[in-house]
Amino acid sequence: MLQPISAGIVAAITGFATSFAIVIAGLRAVGATDAQAASGLFALCIVVGVICCVLSFWLKIPISFAWSTPGAVLLVTAGAANDSYSFGSAVGAFIVCAVLIVLCGLWPALGRLITRIPRPIASAMLAGILFPICIVPAQTLFSAEWNLALPVVLTWLVLFRLAPRWAVPAAMLAAIIVIVITAKSGWLDGASLAPGLEFVPPAFDFSVILSIGLPLFIVTMAGQNVPGILVMKTFDYDVPSRAALVGSGAASAGAALFGGHVINLAAITAALMASPEAHPDREKRWVASFTAGIVYLVLGLGAGLAAALVAAAPVSLIVTVAGLAVLGALVGGITSALEDPQHRIAAILTFLVVASGVSVAGIGSAFWGLIVGGIVMLWLSWTRKPTPEPAR
Repeated sequence: MLQPISAGIVAAITGFATSFAIVIAGLRAVGATDAQAASGLFALCIVVGVICCVLSFWLKIPISFAWSTPGAVLLVTAGAANDSYSFGSAVGAFIVCAVLIVLCGLWPALGRLITRIPRPIASAMLAGILFPICIVPAQTLFSAEWNLALPVVLTWLVLFRLAPRWAVPAAMLAAIIVIVITAKSGWLDGASLAPGLEFVPPAFDFSVILSIGLPLFIVTMAGQNVPGILVMKTFDYDVPSRAALVGSGAASAGAALFGGHVINLAAITAALMASPEAHPDREKRWVASFTAGIVYLVLGLGAGLAAALVAAAPVSLIVTVAGLAVLGALVGGITSALEDPQHRIAAILTFLVVASGVSVAGIGSAFWGLIVGGIVMLWLSWTRKPTPEPAR
């Protein structure tokens, strides 16, 4: 049984290392204090760990979960466009997102409605959310902080050629080394390194729900949960969508009360645990997901240190790592958005509006990108019925 156990350990460490900094940066961008960001990361680790253990043991399949990395990027870009968010209102938006996910599990018609959002529009929205982050590595390399970014980018580039799976974790490790070397003395002073949960009273602001909650829901469902189900199907596993969506939605709502944004079915790390790499016998691969859940619970104990580390780092360095981490998702989003020639104009307009970061009436660009793209797609797809010729 060592093979699935090692697969689960690798998957959990990879998932955590590639994106914990993005999660903390995203939570801070929408108003979280360092303590609240650490609490949010800890809460996400707890619910990911628990749901991985419970569902994989119950269903005896390698079903796995992770926090939404594109969702964390959405928080970073939303915070950059509007720095007046209160964290309570962001938490309210997280809860709305979680409730909608639960409803998708209880009411399959809603889930089908979300998955019927035209693929070019959903993919273009995801690409538009990721684009501002993905250009940061290049911007940082050609800025005064180039010496901080260069070791990170080079590490990523070398490992992407030799061992792609470890490229982002290695880049994150390089960034940690750079931070420790360059940080001012005493950067750990005052930081609460002991793990702890901090309750955040939610506030429900309609504009914040439209700016954060609704796009977070769509990105999580169309960009995370659906691919997660498809990955499992490629290895002949049928994911019970009701259990997965209701479970992850309820867990997300619980984590939101302590600062976490949202969790979803894993895709990339799921492939590690559902494939023959985890175990030749498909009936034993659930052990990998169960192990990953335990490892996430352990990793959560370091949430305070992770938050202190991110707080001590230049923002550009953290976002550089984030840009490298989601570069593959950007490529996938753009490719999918432009795949159908008939809808390329609608897709590219969606992408441009979302990437612009515009905010109208306090509502962020992700929402407006969906609206613009949908209207343009309907207009360009609509054809007039030919007027019948008059009878002679």
